[in-house]
This record gives sequence, C-alpha cells and structure tokens, in this order.
Amino acid sequence: MNATTEHAPAPAPVPAPDAGPGAADAACAAPPAIAALRTHAVARHRLGEGGAVSIQAEPQVLASEVPIALVFNGISHAVMMGTPSDLEDFALGFALTEGILDSAADCYGIEVRTVAAQAAGLPAGMDGIEVQLDVASRCFARLKDRRRSMSGRTGCGVCGVDSFAALDLSFDPLPAHDWIARVDADTVCAAIAALPPLQLLNAEAGAVHAAGWAGLDGQLTDVLEDVGRHNALDKLVGRLSRTGRLGEAGFVVLSSRGSHELVRKCAKVGIAALATISAPTAMGVQMAELIGLRFWGLCRPPKAVLYAPGRT
Repeated sequence: MNATTEHAPAPAPVPAPDAGPGAADAACAAPPAIAALRTHAVARHRLGEGGAVSIQAEPQVLASEVPIALVFNGISHAVMMGTPSDLEDFALGFALTEGILDSAADCYGIEVRTVAAQAAGLPAGMDGIEVQLDVASRCFARLKDRRRSMSGRTGCGVCGVDSFAALDLSFDPLPAHDWIARVDADTVCAAIAALPPLQLLNAEAGAVHAAGWAGLDGQLTDVLEDVGRHNALDKLVGRLSRTGRLGEAGFVVLSSRGSHELVRKCAKVGIAALATISAPTAMGVQMAELIGLRFWGLCRPPKAVLYAPGRT
C-alpha cells in the first residue's frame, strides 16, 4: 500500500493482579460478574411512503457502561464510566497516565470486585465495580496532597480543577528517537486498516472505541476496547506496562479524534507517536508540537495527515 501523506499547516503561535482472596461480603464478589455486552429488545423501523413502519422486535447487542470506582490504599479517588473488561489494565494505566504512580512497580496488587447496586447507592439493576490498588506509600502521600489541594475550592468550570494552572498541560519534552520517522504514512495506514477486525466488542455493539499498539512494521500486537476513548488508552498503557513493553519503539492507534487528553496521557508515560482515525483538536496539535510527539490524524487509508512531526 502506497499511502499518501498530507501535511497539516503549522499551528498558530505492574505487577499482575493479586490472586489472593479478598474480604468477601454480601455486597461484593470477585471477579466482576458484569458482562461487557448485553442484549436489549428493540423495535426496528423503516421509512415507507406512508411514514415510518415498524418491522419487528428483535434483540440487539449493546455495550455495557458501568461505574468503576478506583480506590487507592482504601481511599476512593475517582469513579469512571467504562466497559467492564480488562479492568486491572485500566486501573494501572489510569494511575500511570494521571501521574499517581511513577511506574508499574509502585503498584503492589490489584483487586477487582463487583458492588451490588443497593450497597453502592445506585439504581436497581445497575451494579458497580470497585478496583482496589495497593500502592507505594510515596505515591499515596502525593495523591492525598493532591486531593487536599482540590478540596473545598470553587472550580473554574474546566475539568473539575480549581485553576487554569491546575490543568496539568505542561510536560517536559519527550526524548528524541532515531526511529520516529519510520512511523510514516504507510506504517500508520497499515495499522489503522488492521484495527477494525480486532475490535471484537465493537463488531457486536457498534459503540466501543479501541486503542491499539503497533510496532514499527505497522503490525498490531495489542488492542483494548472501551466505550470511552481515554479509558481504552488507559487499558492499553496498563497492558504495556504490566508486560514490560511500555518503553518499546512503536505507536498508539485510536479509533477516535485526537483530543488533548489523549496526547497528554501518551506524553505522561513516554509514548512518542500517536495516530487517530478522526481529526485532532487544535489543543491536541499544539500540545504534540510542544512536547515533540509525532501526531497523525484523519488516518483513512490510503491517506493520513501528519499534524506534528515529533522529535528526532
């Protein structure tokens, strides 16, 4: 495949989960018993000359979207809505991309438990999931300091933080890589083209994002899925970290737009190249330029747009 490169104009100025038994009670059980996909009866319609006509009722597969509480050393830090699969990877990836942990070695164990709706204070039939991480005391102390600094303040309305400076948009530049130019249009398009057949949940439900890891040959080695694009990326980061491959040469492909939080998460863990199926945002491109991340967008084989060249 001979891909076409379209250059964008310059922008304006861990350890494995702990297998030991947890403390069981009536509200919790391990492993999670919430399926990633569910079926729901729907009535299909079609447009006819006289208006919409009901064809028949039939089951349709839907993606599950459940509340997932991330708990660090017994303290709940965040509740995310996501797909209940690969949750150990998700929790570790979130902790790394959000700067809670410095490396996978800072996590000593992960336990996943379902929480009954009544015990969680959720509507009937909407059970939640709790992911408990046992982390290094150094990281936990830093997390508590961050929580104290945000407690009781009036937010500016952006991302739930108390000031513009607290957005955490500044990073040290990524290191130069002599291989970065090999993440070219042909390589990116090969990886993007290989993604759909590996999106197993999305093939069933049609509402699930994917994050994939590709080597410099454009071959995908890992694909993680979630209803949230950032969750899918966190799952991928967690998988790479848990298997000791986070520092390898390669790039991320995403079935989404290239927004700033995805660039930020990649930069936080040293990922130097990113390709997205849809277009990026202006802030995403600006951030990629500032930190030296190679950023491809609108990757629709055989074309792709290079928005930021990366640091060589």
